[in-house]
Amino acid sequence: MQAPSLTRRHVLALPSALALPRLQGRDVHDPLTWGVGGKGWSDTARPYARLPRKAEKVVRDVVWNLAQDSAGLTVGFETDSTAIDITVTLRSGQLDMVHMPATGVSGVDVYARNEEGAWRWVACGQPRAQSYTLSLKGLRPGRREYRLYLPLYNGVDELAIETGPGAHFKGLAPSTEKPILIYGTSIAQGACASRPGMAWPAILGRRLDRPVLNLGFSGNGKMEGEVAALLAELDPALYVIDCLPNMNAPLVTERAAPLVRTLRSARPKTPIFLVEDRRFSNSSWYPSREEHHSGNHAALREAYRLLREDEGVRGLHYVEDAPFMGPDGEGAVDGSHPSDLGMMRWADVMALRLQPFLED
Repeated sequence: MQAPSLTRRHVLALPSALALPRLQGRDVHDPLTWGVGGKGWSDTARPYARLPRKAEKVVRDVVWNLAQDSAGLTVGFETDSTAIDITVTLRSGQLDMVHMPATGVSGVDVYARNEEGAWRWVACGQPRAQSYTLSLKGLRPGRREYRLYLPLYNGVDELAIETGPGAHFKGLAPSTEKPILIYGTSIAQGACASRPGMAWPAILGRRLDRPVLNLGFSGNGKMEGEVAALLAELDPALYVIDCLPNMNAPLVTERAAPLVRTLRSARPKTPIFLVEDRRFSNSSWYPSREEHHSGNHAALREAYRLLREDEGVRGLHYVEDAPFMGPDGEGAVDGSHPSDLGMMRWADVMALRLQPFLED
């Protein structure tokens, strides 16, 4: 049994050119002039998309469509403006889902660094239409760094940041530090976080102070060879492979080892983490779900054993059957997809496992 798919089809129309007028007494800033964080490739068909243009002819249509969602993409800037307006034009008019609010599906989420250098939440957009503005008024004076997380299950066609008259503003180019690359399912993409900054890859990035590439594809993280070849083009600090919620035991047996071989051939020393399937938070009441999860785990463990013991693959690591959403059954919206509580717990597990491999 596979987790429920959150796949949505979008209309693939190219965005119109972003016109940024200078409003009276306001400065308007285009993030594309300084760069978008969380992108593994610069040559994307849309500026706020996640796979390279060439992938359209390589991956399945549904994966390509999901790659146009802006999950994990960020915009960084520095300003002392006490008023900031963020105007967004979304790719799709479908703003929410039955079990995920518009704030997470289509909202933009703003964080800022405080005086101690820690990231703290500021505000989240509450979209009621395909184009909307998040207005921040009366901000505490002072120059600080902001990070804008883009929508998890919608795409962005246009984005503009407006600041007050005479305010300092500096667009911050994306970090050049090697990122954590996460290849996974709807859970990695961000379902069902209430806002983009609460997806576990985003939490992990703030906690470990590392850039993250979110390559979660809802219902379609299936360890496909075409995707593996694309991942192998990148040079991350480490790979996290978290695809089991979209797979079954035979598919894991067929695809897990080839995926690792592809990555290891291209990146001989980059750590690779294979992550076991989370269990539904209510699976103890459903024997068939328990059997499905256990079968997935057994297949992945055997692939890991084969690669490590029979083939001598080094730098391969395993994240075992952990209580990703917690042991109390309270961490999911629908049994499958984490709530904000579940996302925090998921990030706790992964930060503990990954942090030692990111230390100098």
